[in-house]
Amino acid sequence: MVFISVGTQKFPFDRLLEAVDRCIAEGVIKDEVFAQTGNCRYEPLYYKCSRFLDQVEYKELMKRSDLVITHAGTGAIIGAVKDHKKVIAVPRYAKYGEHIDNHQTQVLSAFEEMGYIEACYHTEELEKAIEATRKKSYRVYKSNTDRFVADVKNSIEELLP
Repeated sequence: MVFISVGTQKFPFDRLLEAVDRCIAEGVIKDEVFAQTGNCRYEPLYYKCSRFLDQVEYKELMKRSDLVITHAGTGAIIGAVKDHKKVIAVPRYAKYGEHIDNHQTQVLSAFEEMGYIEACYHTEELEKAIEATRKKSYRVYKSNTDRFVADVKNSIEELLP
């Protein structure tokens, strides 16, 4: 299954939903597809969707998916790679009214350089990104939360008398 997540931004991300429809129509995607579409105006032609999902629904769809295609938000990417999913991330661009700036390109670049995801800077390249995920392996994400908590705890203990 392919799970699409565009997040809950007030801005639409119709370009991504349209690109997924194009990939299905052209036979690039043959799997079941489900999208969380947020505030998008585009209505998918070839796959099911819901504007918003509760946490249980979101986690279930993530669990069932083999591939996650998402906007290039940090939380969306980390959530998917923590679940050991292959991820294609696509940045929202200000020039299309999808965000207030282009910071998602920096997020995308960082995760791509670390080897966690497949970056897709332009929706016209989504087919190529999908093909790449079929051939590549990606780095496994390892959280450093435990070490961070231990470091904070040690720092606090050093301050105590």
